[in-house]
Amino acid sequence: MISIKTALYRSSPLLAAFAFSAHADEDAAAQNAFTLGIGGQYGPRYSGSDQQRLQIVPVIQARWNALFFDSQKGLGYDLQAENGLYLEHTLGYGLGRADSNSSWRDGANNLKGMGNIDATLNTAMAVGWSITPWLNIEGKATLPLTDGQGVQYQTSLMLIPLQTASDTLVFQSVALFGDSRYMNTFYGVSREQSLRSRYALYAAEGGFYGVDSNLMWNHQFNEHWGVMMSVGDSWLSDHAADSPLVQRRNEGTGELAFLYTF
Repeated sequence: MISIKTALYRSSPLLAAFAFSAHADEDAAAQNAFTLGIGGQYGPRYSGSDQQRLQIVPVIQARWNALFFDSQKGLGYDLQAENGLYLEHTLGYGLGRADSNSSWRDGANNLKGMGNIDATLNTAMAVGWSITPWLNIEGKATLPLTDGQGVQYQTSLMLIPLQTASDTLVFQSVALFGDSRYMNTFYGVSREQSLRSRYALYAAEGGFYGVDSNLMWNHQFNEHWGVMMSVGDSWLSDHAADSPLVQRRNEGTGELAFLYTF
């Protein structure tokens, strides 16, 4: 049976949700594993878009004691105390956003004239507490290192109502926050952008801007093969939803991944 911290490490991004859960145990040796997989993500073309897309993504994960690599989160380490408190630090990347339809990152044709948001190297720090084997809380900050796109913050609550040797069910709700630079990078419209795109000027305020909620299920067929499925809903508050770029403030998502752990 997996620990709640083991499940949390895989819960964001969701496609990496439970790659090592088949072998997770309380001793450090059981944390060492290498997993490959392929997954599909169905969701909006960008935050606030009313257009959906299906994207195929690889899943690559490796863990050696406290160190890990994740193809979507990056390179990092996590430390956990006996009382359930833990710290996670990662060095990763953000893909930014295109002003046209893109097969590998967020973007849509209706953003033409807004310009591309550059991909960036970032660092993230998370501090959390596994209160019980089925309840976890966490706070996280993600800061860009190679481009001034602002800082994103989030607080999350995770419930694990079901944990067996072969099945794990997880519900997670995440409150999203951003400083003014982050909000204007992804939801604002500057004067130059307005002239090029014909969208109205919009200055987004920093602060709370949305909630992501997800229900995830993992099933282990045997010691190597597993499958992860999730359904979710993203809701944008007025700080983001009032942007002329946002065409829909509620967006559904779905994900499916097949995983093989060596």
